[in-house]
This record gives sequence, structure tokens and C-alpha cells, in this order.
Amino acid sequence: MRRKARQASKPENRPRLWGRHAVAAALANPQREIVRIWTTREAAAEHDIPRDVQVTFADVADLGRLVPRDAPHQGIVAEVERLPDLLLADLLDEAEDGRPLLVLDHVTDPHNVGAILRSAAAFDALGLVTQDRHAPPESGALAKAASGALETMPWVRVVNLSRALDEMAEAGFWRIGLTGEADTSLADALGPKRVALVLGAEGEGLRQNVEAHCDALARLPISERIESLNVSNAAAIALYAARATQAS
Repeated sequence: MRRKARQASKPENRPRLWGRHAVAAALANPQREIVRIWTTREAAAEHDIPRDVQVTFADVADLGRLVPRDAPHQGIVAEVERLPDLLLADLLDEAEDGRPLLVLDHVTDPHNVGAILRSAAAFDALGLVTQDRHAPPESGALAKAASGALETMPWVRVVNLSRALDEMAEAGFWRIGLTGEADTSLADALGPKRVALVLGAEGEGLRQNVEAHCDALARLPISERIESLNVSNAAAIALYAARATQAS
């Protein structure tokens, strides 16, 4: 899949990834440029670090000063360049029946987006689509929550989400917006072989213009004892349902 070239960023703008899974996945990703690594000698022995990457050995306390307070760095921190941008048209060209596409409308919490990337990878989703100005940047917290999926799951950032939904429809995707106010359950809305699952931010939900660009609105049948689910939990359940429907 093609990626648009990205110029090298200033050091203060580069993400820092931490933790064994996040750093190992970044090292294994040919699209990821690793600028520098700080690590304990014990953690370094567990990773295949290229010789051209600058490595600084440090103790646990020094590493703790490179990441947010109490971040579980597990003995290794990497400074990286952001991944090159992906084009939606290229992602849609690789669409396969039965592989759902995830769309997030103004979901900005990095822990939620990281967890959603992890679920998307677990259920073999085609990719993730977000609006570029209303989604979190790559970060250590997001990469840690994604547990390696940031490096493997295609993530497309678009300028206009409604226009992107139109492109998905042209590629044969049935667009299902998830909202608690819908009369139809997700199980009843599923069926077409190509599905785009559209989820909004917690509390605010889907914006009206985004709902208008969906083919169906559906809800998850949860108990009345709970008002709503965390968006990352809802995404995981919706992905499972979509995959299960295709397998049946």
C-alpha cells in the first residue's frame, strides 16, 4: 500500500514509544523510521536493534524521566518519526469481502484509539479511518494501548469524514452508524459482505452530518442497567459481530 512521503520532523515533535510490544513492533515495521533508542542492557538484549540506530544505555530511573509519569516503559524507549500518511483510495482498493472497515467520528482519547486499533487487528479489519483534526496523534500512550497494532493496522486520516463515507459507498461498503438511539439492532443491520462501522465520541455520539452519510443506524443491545459502553468496547463488540455474521 502506498504511503505519502513525510518530511523529517523536529525532535520535539517526534513521538516517543515505550514498552516491549510497542517498540518491538516499531522495529519490525519497515515503514517506521527509528531515530534513537534509550534502553537498559537487559531490555536491549530482547530486541533486534539495527546497528545504524543510536542507542543510549540508561537505568530504569533515567528512562522514567523520558516518558510521562508512571508510564510502564519496561526498560526501553524509542524516538521515532511518524508513519507516512496512507491514502483512502489505496485502502479501499485493497478491500476484501468480510473485512470490516472502522470509522471514528471525533474520538480523540489516545487510549481508546489505541485499544480500537488492537481490536481491529484482532478481528482482521481492513483499516481505521479518522478525521485528521479530530483524532489523537501518534504517541507512546496510544502505541502502548495498541500493543503493536499501531504498526500493523492501516490508519487513514482524512480531511472530510462525510466525503470519505461517500467514497466508501462507491467502493461497495454498507455504512452502519452505531448509536444508542437507533431502533434497529446491529445484528439486524449487518448482512452485506462489505461493512463500514461508524462510531462517535463518548457522550456526543455521531454528528448529524455523519449520521446522514450512513446507510443504516444501529444499536448494541445492552442491558438497561448501563447507559452506554466505552467506545473501544463498543468497537470490539461490533467488529466481532461483523466477523461472526460473515462466518455464518
